[in-house]
Parts: sequence; C-alpha cells; structure tokens
Amino acid sequence: MDHSTRAPHDGRGAHNPPADDAATQEALAAQPGHGGAHAAHGTQPGHDKHAGHSVAMFRDRFWLSLALTIPVVLLSHDIADWLGYTIPMIVGIEYVPAALGTAVFLYGGLVFIRGAAGELRDRQPGMMTLISLAIVVAFVTSWAGTVGLFEVEIWWELATLITIMLLGHWLEMRSIAQARGALTALAELLPDTAERLAADGSTETVGLADLAVDDIVLVRPGARVPADGIVADGRADVDESMITGESRSVAKEPGDRVIAGTVAAGGSLRVRVTAVGDETALSGIMRLVEAAQASASRAQALADRAAALLFYVALAAGSITLVTWWILGDPEGALIRTATVLVIACPHALGLAIPLVIAISTSLGARNGLLVKNRIALERARELDVVIFDKTGTLTKGEPVLAGVAAAPGTAEADLLALAAAVEGDSEHPIAAAIVRGARSQGAATLAAENFEPLPGRGARARVEGRLVHVGGPRLLEELETTPPPDLAATTDAWAADGRTVLHVVADGRVIGALAVEDEIRPESADAVRQLHELGVKVAMITGDSQAVADSVARRLGIDEVAAQVLPADKAAAVERFQQGGRRVAMVGDGVNDAPALATADVGIAIGAGTDVAVESAGIVLVRSDPRDVVGAIALSRGAYRKMVENLVWATGYNLVAIPVAAGVLAPWGIDLPMAVGAIAMSASTIIVAANAQLLRRLRLRPATASA
Repeated sequence: MDHSTRAPHDGRGAHNPPADDAATQEALAAQPGHGGAHAAHGTQPGHDKHAGHSVAMFRDRFWLSLALTIPVVLLSHDIADWLGYTIPMIVGIEYVPAALGTAVFLYGGLVFIRGAAGELRDRQPGMMTLISLAIVVAFVTSWAGTVGLFEVEIWWELATLITIMLLGHWLEMRSIAQARGALTALAELLPDTAERLAADGSTETVGLADLAVDDIVLVRPGARVPADGIVADGRADVDESMITGESRSVAKEPGDRVIAGTVAAGGSLRVRVTAVGDETALSGIMRLVEAAQASASRAQALADRAAALLFYVALAAGSITLVTWWILGDPEGALIRTATVLVIACPHALGLAIPLVIAISTSLGARNGLLVKNRIALERARELDVVIFDKTGTLTKGEPVLAGVAAAPGTAEADLLALAAAVEGDSEHPIAAAIVRGARSQGAATLAAENFEPLPGRGARARVEGRLVHVGGPRLLEELETTPPPDLAATTDAWAADGRTVLHVVADGRVIGALAVEDEIRPESADAVRQLHELGVKVAMITGDSQAVADSVARRLGIDEVAAQVLPADKAAAVERFQQGGRRVAMVGDGVNDAPALATADVGIAIGAGTDVAVESAGIVLVRSDPRDVVGAIALSRGAYRKMVENLVWATGYNLVAIPVAAGVLAPWGIDLPMAVGAIAMSASTIIVAANAQLLRRLRLRPATASA
C-alpha cells in the first residue's frame, strides 16, 4: 500500500495548557490548530459573539455579579413581602439597589451589549442583540421606577437576569471548551523536550523545535516519543491508544515505525527521526479534527436559518407585547413582559444545539481512531444502504501467506516445506516470501540451495542437496510434462476452486507435493460484515482478482455482492453501478489507489492509512487497519444525528411554548412570568441542550466481536 501522499500538517513544538484565561486563549488562538477551532466556534450563529471571551471571564463576571445581586434582592420590597421580613429604615437605603443594579448592568451586562454591537455591525442580529434589548429595557424601566415615573421595582429582576445569563454563558463556554478539548489533549501528548544522541553516544536535552530528520533520540521507559520515526535499536511495548484508539500496547523492535506522542513501556528505544513539527502524524490528526469541527453541516445550516428566523419572531413578539399591554393600560407590565419575551426567546439553545454535537462527535471519533474530514460525509453515513470494501489490504492483509501443504505419498510434509523454502529463499517474489515464512513457522529444516534460477511466469528452480527442485504453477507442470498423483490432484483442484494460488513442488522430475498460498483475510473482517448486517447495511466487495477468488472470500465472510476482475481505473464506474436505484453507497479503500472510487461514493472511507492521515479523497479516515471501524463510523453518524434532532426539537419547542407565556397570554388566569424566571428558563434550556449533547460521549463505537 502506498502511503507516500501526505498533506501539510499543523505541528506542535510543545504541549499547550488549557485555554482557561483570556491571555492563554488569545495565545492559543494565534497557534496553528487552536486558531482554527476557535474561529470555528466564532462562526456558529447563536454564540458567535463569544469569540474573544474565555471561560474564566464569564466565571469571574458571574461571581462578582452574584455578590452584587444578593443585596439588591434582599433590599427588594417584593422579596421582603414574599419572605416576611422588614427592610431597615436607613437614610439612602432605597438607592442602594439602584447603585448596585447599575454596577451589575455596567459590569455584567456590558459583555452582552458589546456582543450586540458586533452583531449589528455585521448586520446579523441574534442572541446578543436580544439579550441586550432585554437588559436595556429592564435597566431603563428600573430607573424610571426609581425616579418616580412608574410604580415599579425591578432592580432585583434586572440584576438577577444578568447574573443568570452570565451563569448560563459560563456553563456553555465550559461545555464548548470540554468538547473542543480533543485538540488540547492531542497537543499535550507531546513532551516539552527530547533526549538527542550525539555522535559520541552522549545525550543532550533539546527542545522539540531543535529536532531534525535523521536525528537519533532516546525514549526511556514511560516516556513519550517526541517525533515520528523508525526504531533504530531497542525493544518496547508502545501505547498508541490516543492516536489509534487501540487499547492494547504494540510491540516495537528495530525497523518498526513509531508515532509522536505515543508512550514506550517495558523497555527503551533509540528512534531515528523521520518527521518533525508539521509533518508528524499527530499534527495531521489535529489538523483533521480542526477541519471537521469547522466544516459545513446540513443540520447546522438548518439551525442557522431557524436561529435567524427566531430573532425576528422574538422582535415581533416583543413589539406586540409592548403595544398590547400599553394599550390595555399597563405600561409597567408592558415593559417587564417585553423584556421577558426578549430574554426567553433568545436563540441560545438553538445556536448551541448543533455546534456542540459536532465538536463532541468529532473529538469522540478522534479518540477512537475515526478522523472526520468532512461533516457532510459523517452525516451521510447514517443513511448508507451498501458498504463496498476493496478486498486487498482492506478485508485482507494485502500479503500472501502459506495456507495449505499437501505431500505426495512417500514424502513428509516437513521435507516438502524444507525443499520448497530452499528454492524460494533467493527469490524476491511475495509468494516466495510467503512460502519461506510458512516453512519457518512450521519448523522446517533450513537447507542450502545452489544454482537458483527464476522461471518467469512459471516459478523457480534450484539444486538442493544434489536434487533438482522446481516450484511453480500449472504452466511449470506442462513444461516438465508431469502430473501430480490423483489424491494430490483432488486436493489442488479443491484449493483452486476456493480461489487459492496452487504451487507444485517437483523433485527430479516427480511431483512430491503442493502448496496453497492466499491473501490472508483479516480476522476482524467477518465481525465487520456481521455487524454491518446487524445495522441493516448490505456489504459488497470490489477486487481485481478472479471471480473464483472473489467468490471464495465473499462466501467465507458472508458478503452480499461481488464485483471481480475490476481494474483500478474501473473502480469508480463499479461504484456507480452499486449506486443505481438510488442506493446510498460507502466505498472503503486504502485511500491512495482507490481515490477515484472514494470520491465517487456517497461516503469515502480511507482505511489502513496508518499514520499517513491526510488522504484527500476520503471524507472519513480510519487510523487503524480494522474494517470494524466502519461500523463505528456509522454508529457515530447515527448517534450524532439523533442528538442533533433531539436538541433542535427541544430548542424550537421550548420557544414555541415559552414566548406566549412570557408575553402574558396566561396573565388573565394569574400566570405571569417574571423576568428572572424567564432568564432561568432560557439558561435551563441552554444547559439541557448542552447536557444532552454531552450524553453522546457514552456512545460505544466498537460493538463486541463474535470472537471476543
């Protein structure tokens, strides 16, 4: 499989701290990786004016506003009457609520007014504009009551309203920060420094930015690999779970690849650096996570339109409420109810409904080895009718293995394997390598061969311990004018019917046995097919192999449809045939040779990309070479879509009920909604949407396997 195609990645020189204060967040926004995610947040309607705001800012403003609000509430005559206590008669105490309420308005409410100014400047009025209108109306009404224009006392409601709004925004920002924590968590995988080996064998501690390709670095037990590389010396078990989602450690020895950010255990490694900074696999994964969180979404577009419409609905409802109650002779109630309508109709929950699900699903996928490059691809995955797998390298391991040994009468299998391995030992053909590996694994003796000679299209021959030995296929037997014994012929015919490659071993002109070689099926493939069937999805396979080989693999795995003898250039056309009848199709391939087919399918999934995560033709990239992760992608798609729908239904349904109540429709029956209660309801709606999105984290992307 060719993994040479790489795209530029966003690198990290060192791990980054969480963005929990304004200065840190501003610094992170300037870095590759964090800027994109932060900008993505800033593009979501409904909470775009949080751009430049931090979790800590809303937290600090909430606590100080709460401290100022408590005395305002306690000095309210309404509250005193409800709770049955008396406000002390102190000179000037009646102006304390006005002074503290004004301080809350200027300190806590200013963030919303600035946000509204930005929305109006962009000609996109939304949540911040509605909140600002509400608190300005409440502020003006409160001062009007204080100076005697109205008999109304709502300083406590204004202060409570702003404080609750700050609390809701603080909780929302925390949810968003947690959802986007995938980038921070990935960035923190890299150590701050590395131990580089000098020419004399000594080590020096250097920053990651000082590492270069071909440097040798020492990775001690328990330490993280500082850069992508190849093990030059040493052996260790490496935990790659944060990169691939694989929970089991992977044994590494000289010649094996290691990934930056993974952890060595049970041994130390000397690693020759092959990629640093922007070119590491970890940086590539971070780039894809960013791109997915910022990419377009059909559900998001629907939420955007609904949020924009809701602003004008709220404005109209507020205007009608103001005019109606003023005409009915209740100007104080008109102002209070108008402010309540504007608060309760804020499209906050609606603006949060989709972006938070997108952020959580993307980070959840990344932790499980599913890298979503295109949100549309993930959304389409829930509707798939057929999943097409490329056979070689996807359902199979992409390399031949010895699958069968049959010796003719008078020959021991061990001797047969020893002779065949001796002949094939000098060959570079993949099938020859499979025979040698198989012989070694079965403990066959190692024999020396002389006068090796390849026979193109037929096999090979050599002299082994004085015997002339040939190894090859049917054409070799024709050339040597010999045939296998009947029992052996029956076995080889069965192998051929099962799609295996049959090689005969001929010694001194007599067939002494036969070997079967096949492209080994991945042990996970049968589970993947079974789980897809359980999801109601049909499974197809495309291969360039013969119909017999394709049918054999399909029969053993339970695959529904097969397209055999398909040339690489014709795979896209084959995908189009599967799409006939309006069927929605996913193509799963290695992402390089299958690029046209991946682009043609409704959903292109690159599997087995390993650390080369930038497969441009795919919408979803699976880090591991495990076809079962396709099931995880579909499960993630369905789970995320379900949460989006639930959030949209709640956010819109809440407004349909809450706006009329806030406008005073039920006032004749004694049901009137105070502003503070409206603020609580609006914040509660936002928190419910955020909490529901967080439940997506409980989704299992890896069903139990049949072999487990």
